[in-house]
Amino acid sequence: MAFRTVFIKNGERLSLRLDNLVVTKNQDELYIPLIDIENIILEGEQTTITSRVLAKLSYYNVDVIICDSHYLPCGVYLPLGQYHHAAKRNIWQAGWSDDLKDTAWMNVVSQKIFNQILVSEDLSEDHDRIDKMIGLADNITPGDKTNREGHVAKLYFNSLYGLGFTREDDSFPNACMNYGYSILRSQVARYVSGQGLIPSLGIFHKNEYNAFNLVDDLMEPFRPLLDWYIHRKILVEKPQYLTYEHRITLIDFLNQQIKVKGKRLYLNQAIGLYVNSFIQAMENNDFHQLITIQADGFMESDEE
Repeated sequence: MAFRTVFIKNGERLSLRLDNLVVTKNQDELYIPLIDIENIILEGEQTTITSRVLAKLSYYNVDVIICDSHYLPCGVYLPLGQYHHAAKRNIWQAGWSDDLKDTAWMNVVSQKIFNQILVSEDLSEDHDRIDKMIGLADNITPGDKTNREGHVAKLYFNSLYGLGFTREDDSFPNACMNYGYSILRSQVARYVSGQGLIPSLGIFHKNEYNAFNLVDDLMEPFRPLLDWYIHRKILVEKPQYLTYEHRITLIDFLNQQIKVKGKRLYLNQAIGLYVNSFIQAMENNDFHQLITIQADGFMESDEE
């Protein structure tokens, strides 16, 4: 099973030799078996990669994340045709009813809100806002027609970062979240496309300019886990700039462990299981089959 994230900083040349990725810089060569690679992050603007390499990476179901001049992920290369009944699954997905999508979103967003409450309880002493979050978490309706998610999100971020914080400001926590969410998003996209789903057809997100609406839906329960990880691994140092070391720490988020159904898994494995369970729940209209992603299962694993 693939498990490596390969981070290419700058100036390297990527090539192939047999079934190995060869990373060359200054005459030095590093060989990495393709079967071990889960994803590749290209941060440097001077890195060279050929279409032959990309084709072979697709064969091994490796996604490639490209970063801009500010080191933020700005694009992702995903394999196509990995699922054997892709057309059949596409037709099925396009036929999801509004009632089914609303029920699915209620279950997904409930997990996100529950995890936000757990994270706030662990990191914040703003008990008034936490109590309001708990109150809003009750009786979430199909499709979240009353926008409990939006109300809880405001309380959540204010409990962590103060009353004046917004997700749009140019702050260090936002820089961490933007980078980390992009890495998380690419991993969810890898599993969504790998299961023959159309990433742009979401259950809640419906932006016509967004090619990853379904990905943005399904990554929601994992966001609070990353928020907690950022606090514990980076913000405790009170840095001002997102450094190379911070970016490596954020990439390593996917290699952290979480307990799911009593079993300890790596987060990238848990994401795959979550996507698979979502498909089963949608096929059977039974959301008891959707596995639960719980922040306490992540926080406890980190402390052990």
